[in-house]
Amino acid sequence: MNDDQILDLFFDRSEQAISETSAKYGKLARTVAFRIVRNEEDVDECESDTYLALWNTIPPQRPNPFVAYICKLVRNISVNRYKYNTAEKRNNLYDISLEELEGCLRGNSDVEKELDAKEAGKIINAFLGGLNKTDRVLFMKRYWFNMSIDEIASETGFTKNYINVHLHRTKERLKTYLSKEGYYEK
Repeated sequence: MNDDQILDLFFDRSEQAISETSAKYGKLARTVAFRIVRNEEDVDECESDTYLALWNTIPPQRPNPFVAYICKLVRNISVNRYKYNTAEKRNNLYDISLEELEGCLRGNSDVEKELDAKEAGKIINAFLGGLNKTDRVLFMKRYWFNMSIDEIASETGFTKNYINVHLHRTKERLKTYLSKEGYYEK
């Protein structure tokens, strides 16, 4: 079943929409969730919460592309679950990839006070749009999908050193880009 047909089921309020979404995108949703929460029970909850969020937001939304909307929902739900699970403690698996970007997003002032989430998203999206495909894919796999360097190497066939060098160079370009935009002080 294609995405338009699944979306039509949501608009018809047919429960089959959930089963079709699960059949087509369940594995992807579970993979995204697992890379963040690293616990099968939490993955189950995140997946279920994603289907509920889809049910509650379609209609009126008709997301295009549907797969990106699913990934965004499951990632946000998983990050919230992660924050809930790690309040007062530390989980290196997710924190490490966030710390790698921390140097790009901090200047002398608090970025969150200077930029609202939409503005930051626009700036990062513009930066990513200017990258070549390889660098964009590596960046997204590491920082959006929270894949380890080993996982990326296994999936892409690149060496770990190649990936690390490209990620480092991309982060440096991000710092320069944010500096030119006035959101980062070197």
